[in-house]
Amino acid sequence: MSGHVFTLAGAALEARGSGALWWPERGILAVSDLHLGRSERVARLGGALLPPYESAATLARLEAEIAALAPRSVVCLGDSFDDDAAGHALDEKARLWLTRLMAGRSWTWIAGNHDPGPPALGGSHLAELPAPPLTFRHIARRGASGEVSGHYHPKARLALGGRSLTRPCFLVDRKRVILPAFGAYTGGLDCRDPALTGLMQKGALAILTGPRPHPIPMPRR
Repeated sequence: MSGHVFTLAGAALEARGSGALWWPERGILAVSDLHLGRSERVARLGGALLPPYESAATLARLEAEIAALAPRSVVCLGDSFDDDAAGHALDEKARLWLTRLMAGRSWTWIAGNHDPGPPALGGSHLAELPAPPLTFRHIARRGASGEVSGHYHPKARLALGGRSLTRPCFLVDRKRVILPAFGAYTGGLDCRDPALTGLMQKGALAILTGPRPHPIPMPRR
């Protein structure tokens, strides 16, 4: 799978078509908002039943990126589970799958607003991860620089030959990158929403995910 290369705070990064972020110099692979256990949580709360395959689909995509890039470190940028109970309810197959993916590399769970991080699993559990010149956290902070975050599940719409195509996207400007949700069934927030246009500088890019990541000027209302 190809990627789009850009620079943030002097670090050369690659926005992968999967929605993962790759920092080759440090061997760091970052993913955000896996939301593992989403179907279990929705069913538990009495919502519409979702096919119970989202954890397997998400882990398969993550495994493919790990196999392709052989990262030394993986950073999960929060909301790795749909809530704390979903983390504890993860089935044995998924737990073993995660254990295999974590073996032989550093693994950091950043706390999100949906989950505090899975304490029963290995790895480091942090509020944020400084890795100068970058800082990895769940939710972007106004005034920050060199920031890698997630939380918002950004998506963008592209007009192609009279058709409209909507895809998850990275948002990139001179100070930060906001990752799309990596998990299946996660939905997204239109990048024209004030919550995102208020964070991103003029001239920001939206990098649409897919087999060929496609950068466009970040749409604004």
